[in-house]
Amino acid sequence: MSPPTDPPTDVKRRRLLGGVGAAAATAIAPGIFLQSLGNAAPRETAVTDDVRYGMLIDTTKCADGCDDCVKACEKENGLDLLEKPQGASEAQWEMQRPRWIRTVKLRNNLTGRVTSLPMMCQHCEHPPCVDVCPTAASFRRADGIVMVDRHTCIGCRYCMMACPYNARSFIHENVRVRTTVAPRGKGCVESCNLCVHRRDNGGDSTACQDACQHGAIVFGDLKDPNSAVSQAMAKYPNVQIRADLMLNTGVRYTDV
Repeated sequence: MSPPTDPPTDVKRRRLLGGVGAAAATAIAPGIFLQSLGNAAPRETAVTDDVRYGMLIDTTKCADGCDDCVKACEKENGLDLLEKPQGASEAQWEMQRPRWIRTVKLRNNLTGRVTSLPMMCQHCEHPPCVDVCPTAASFRRADGIVMVDRHTCIGCRYCMMACPYNARSFIHENVRVRTTVAPRGKGCVESCNLCVHRRDNGGDSTACQDACQHGAIVFGDLKDPNSAVSQAMAKYPNVQIRADLMLNTGVRYTDV
């Protein structure tokens, strides 16, 4: 009887990749985790301006004290894996820890009404952060998503100063554990990217939308009149935060 032979290399490779895809989060190197995107298919075509991604947030459905969207964002992008630097106080950590979504309260000066809402990168059509970036690390994709290229970011933080929404964070410390969908590093700026890894792998939602128990967040293609977000925006009056800046934001709010 002939001795058993190893399967061909391509068969072994398929078995390996199949095993990786079956896990929700698999370690591929010390401190790095590969996050599965389920059955989503990777993008095969270039990003175009045929679509513009954005969202509508119904502030009447945002419960005071609810932070489900914040926690979901942190889990999706690995921010929950960050650890407080040794020797840092809780106050320092709360002030400096990266956040892609913050819950804020806005007061209407005319009515006195106080509204609680999630604040993230507003994905402007004319983003100030892109205008001031000296290395083009801050950029806007054709589909409207504003991002930061950590490989060309020099940590000057001009974009943080230019953003009127205080939506960007700076990484002050070495990042020991991270996910492949958000490969962050010390000395770089980062912010909400509308779960761009989902966009590029066939996904049609964001982590914050999925986590919202009150149905306050509607995400989709702003250029498609039949999309859920476009229909919601046509049905309900909505506003931009700091509309006076004429940035044409991709994130809108109702009843602010």
